[in-house]
Amino acid sequence: MKNILITGGAGFIGSNLALKLIDKGYNVTVLDTLSPQIHGEDAENNSFLFLKIKGKVKFIKGTVTSTEDWIKAIENQDAIVHYAAETGTGQSMYEIEKYTSVNIGGTALMLDLLTNHPNSVKKVVIASSRSIYGEGRYWSDELNTYVYPEHRIDDYMSNGDFEVKFKGVSSPLKLVATDEDSKIHPSSVYGITKQNQEQMVMTVCPTIGIAPVAFRYQNVYGPGQSLSNPYTGILSIFSTLIKNGKDINIFEDGKETRDFVFIEDVVAATILGLEKEEANGQVFNVGAGEPIDVLTVASKLINNYGGSVNIAVTGNYRLGDIRHNYADMTKINLLLGFVPEYNFERGLKHFTDWVLTQEVNESKYEDSIAEMKEKGLFK
Repeated sequence: MKNILITGGAGFIGSNLALKLIDKGYNVTVLDTLSPQIHGEDAENNSFLFLKIKGKVKFIKGTVTSTEDWIKAIENQDAIVHYAAETGTGQSMYEIEKYTSVNIGGTALMLDLLTNHPNSVKKVVIASSRSIYGEGRYWSDELNTYVYPEHRIDDYMSNGDFEVKFKGVSSPLKLVATDEDSKIHPSSVYGITKQNQEQMVMTVCPTIGIAPVAFRYQNVYGPGQSLSNPYTGILSIFSTLIKNGKDINIFEDGKETRDFVFIEDVVAATILGLEKEEANGQVFNVGAGEPIDVLTVASKLINNYGGSVNIAVTGNYRLGDIRHNYADMTKINLLLGFVPEYNFERGLKHFTDWVLTQEVNESKYEDSIAEMKEKGLFK
């Protein structure tokens, strides 16, 4: 395989993957809308991400909801890495038609064309997400088994009770790594759309002789991620607040955790999925395999920037947010030989060093919070 199409290839993960593939001798085509929410205005002249790949890839400005754009992009491709999607769990809860039409509809259109339109595609890599798991996997000493708590409800959270519950269990649950066989029960529209994308690709592709691979990415971060998008990316949101001298509002009690995986590791895992036959027909977690709480994230960012802003643990919360989730990396290690190279300390230093070279963007975080309040999702 030499010709690779990356949808959403001007985005954070896509642009980094494109450059690495070019270095390895691949011919890369990118299909991307250059969304202002990610790239800012006049992206073709000002977007940090797009300018990295400009002139190095065959670029098609278009959308995955367009049959014409898909046909143009698919021509002569050996593989597709499908990243193009609307992202952000909070925003997905009130822009439901937009998320489903782009994420589910765009993927359905791709599969329809691969099924019914002549093409040379041999492999499709789909970007799935840890969001399809909803709350992660836990161990109950009381039941002596793994359990999968349901989504947290407003009644408990409004009283400052943020930990997960499981019916019939009174003792605290122990958080454990979530593996690929764990229960799929997304708690947001975004998570539902990623589940649909993954299932469609993994179901349809084998019937038409195309090898599918799905990667359930955890929270991807690193140099180049959007610093202007207030709807997704806690590291970017906090960094922009700190650089604007604004205090950080920590949701819940600050003890909620996420698995942060560095961009270089994500790209390395994805290339293994493209190149190794052992990946065909498989679903993989991609994370660092380590839960980091939000208070730690905020403290380390302030320390790296040398800032003096305050951290306020307010007890605010967003409906649809999960409490904890981190990846079990056993499967991808055994089948593809993948081991993350960057722990959080090392990756964060690379990220914050890059942020310090960037112009300070105006924080639009307050606008996003006001929008969620208006929709009844922020408490």
